[in-house]
Amino acid sequence: MIFTIAGKELKSLFASPLAWLVLTVMQIIVGYVFLKRIDDFLQIQPQLARMINPPGVTELVAAPTFATAALVLLFAVPLLAMRLVAEERRNQTMVFLISAPVSINDIVLGKFLGVMAFLLLVIASITLMPLTLAAGTRLDYGLLASLAGGLILLTVSFAAVSLYVSCLTMHPMAAALGAFGALLAMVLMGEPAGDGLRSRGWHLPAALAQVFSPLKNFEPLAKGLVDTYAIACLLLLATAALTLAVRQLDSSRLRG
Repeated sequence: MIFTIAGKELKSLFASPLAWLVLTVMQIIVGYVFLKRIDDFLQIQPQLARMINPPGVTELVAAPTFATAALVLLFAVPLLAMRLVAEERRNQTMVFLISAPVSINDIVLGKFLGVMAFLLLVIASITLMPLTLAAGTRLDYGLLASLAGGLILLTVSFAAVSLYVSCLTMHPMAAALGAFGALLAMVLMGEPAGDGLRSRGWHLPAALAQVFSPLKNFEPLAKGLVDTYAIACLLLLATAALTLAVRQLDSSRLRG
């Protein structure tokens, strides 16, 4: 049943003009940054040739491209996920879905997997950009895998938070603005809050605050470092958001 719901959501996204618009804008922005970084790399090649251990094309082209993609996804994911539950409520079809012989967990996971399947296609298209350079230069495939894996984990956390916010309202645009606001607050306040707590010697609360700093947790993976704590923080944020979404829908079902 989970995959049936996921398939339905994926088909809805492919049939949505907004999803294609978001995908197009993302590809234009990320593609422009990718081509600009290639141009910059070609211009500084004489200086790199004089260095003993110069950074490669993966560090100078792929890494900034993925960093830009992470920022663009901060805007794009709330738009793609805003209709997951909010539109069901607005169209008054959520009652039929909740009353069907399917668990709330299946509903939440199905909708989450549906939007993630679409987003994985987006990440795959971004990953193909640096791979097109493989024929003409040497790529650091380990760093590239870390970048792609980190972007997937970051997107998982963004999608889970956006899904939870979509469970709180029946207006898709309000869900998009709420999810973007929540993610932006995490980006702007999560790291300073952690640093403030750490400076006071409150290391445990500071460690917990890092859970709400998704972009900070993406940074070590963007450098090719497999930071297990950063990975755990991204997964914990996604798990917490999905759990809250389940509880919210279960509470709505009990209230009728």
